[in-house]
Amino acid sequence: MKALILAGGSGTRLWPLSRKNFPKQFLNISNESSLLQQTAARLMKAVSLEDIIVMTNDAYRFYVKKDMAGLASGKQSSFGNIILEPAARNTAPAIALGIAYCRDKLGAQDNEVIFVCPSDHIIGPADRFADYVRSSEEIARKGLLLTFGVNPDKPETGYGYIKKGQEHKSSSDVEYFDVAEFAEKPDIETAKTYLGGGYLWNSGMFAFTLGAMTGELKKHAPEIGEMLDLTFDEMTARFDKMPDISIDYAVLEKSSRVATLPLSLDWNDIGSWDSLYDVLAKDGNGNIAKGDIRMIDTKNCLILGNKRLIATIGLEDCLIVETGDALLISKKGEAQKVKDVVNQLKTDKRIEADEHLTCYRPWGNYTLLEEGPRYKIKRIVVNSGARLSLQMHYHRAEHWVVVRGAAKVTIADKEVILHENESVYVPKSAMHRLENPGKTPLEIIEVQSGEYVGEDDIVRVEDSYGRTAAAE
Repeated sequence: MKALILAGGSGTRLWPLSRKNFPKQFLNISNESSLLQQTAARLMKAVSLEDIIVMTNDAYRFYVKKDMAGLASGKQSSFGNIILEPAARNTAPAIALGIAYCRDKLGAQDNEVIFVCPSDHIIGPADRFADYVRSSEEIARKGLLLTFGVNPDKPETGYGYIKKGQEHKSSSDVEYFDVAEFAEKPDIETAKTYLGGGYLWNSGMFAFTLGAMTGELKKHAPEIGEMLDLTFDEMTARFDKMPDISIDYAVLEKSSRVATLPLSLDWNDIGSWDSLYDVLAKDGNGNIAKGDIRMIDTKNCLILGNKRLIATIGLEDCLIVETGDALLISKKGEAQKVKDVVNQLKTDKRIEADEHLTCYRPWGNYTLLEEGPRYKIKRIVVNSGARLSLQMHYHRAEHWVVVRGAAKVTIADKEVILHENESVYVPKSAMHRLENPGKTPLEIIEVQSGEYVGEDDIVRVEDSYGRTAAAE
């Protein structure tokens, strides 16, 4: 059995924590692990790490490598099943590309079962979830396209629904059902009628054999199914020619071979700040507070702080989320409108829609501390053994001060080792490189000065991570 994790989404409904360039699947929300790591760890209770594939896009590949390395005893090279989508094309083309990868790269046959799931859901308990995943293998081998539904505990307008049809049982006495109907996201009154009416929340998770899904794609979505006659590399080259369509619309709502497995566990797709409030532990006043928070007469609030002290007085049913460059304040129940804020920021070309003050790179990360006309100040952290590209800048000079660790600095044909409280100057147009030869993280303060200090003023000559000349 193979497991395909879809981790290419750039959802911004959890802005300002989630941004286009660092979306929610890489956030540590409910514990010390990212949502992607939690997803993979749950699956590892049912399949081996070698049978897990992560599909993402090129912008997120180093985030995926970092997170998956954390599950592979810190050895990045020990996890290699990463598929990079050449373009955003929704779940049907993504699943087709995953099938091609399993066949060409992993040697899977038509009777191999693939379990498909998003990377950004909170599900528990993990052991019970693993039992459902294992049970799905037998059901899928009957030639069925198995969807996973969640027994609803409240009327919910943010999810699609699945109506159960005729009941069946597997040889291990697991109940599953034919799918009588797929229902779109309902209004509140309709959602109330779905409770106890044989409807399940559509979780967006599936299981099927390669042969069964290939046949149904060719039958119901031939413009995608015909691509499965190509090799993985050939399909990748033509991926952008496929339609942008979900697997639900392309196949599941048309096929007569669809069944559903009801899940009785805790499940949340973390689609908004309201839904996150529902799943996190609360204090005696119904509050969730993380950070330096002081509350007086405050009830039923979610308050996530970053560096600043946050004090609240007389608040009820509010959402407050602070980052280094943005502050969100909303009434509970209105959090779906966060996407409207993000759209406004994009219209105004505000960088806060896409980037955090801290940006992650394959070698480590940098945090913007201060910026003004002709200058920029950053804190740069370089991982042990990592190094930035060999590069130069036309418009800026740089001054580096080592705060922690040891730095190996190359400027033109000279090389020097710097320690704490030592510094070096990098002139304009000088070829240079920063490395961390030590066993602990290297931290430096970088002061840039010049007529232009944009991130795209980089001419990259050589890079250990296979990147192009795009800005670091």
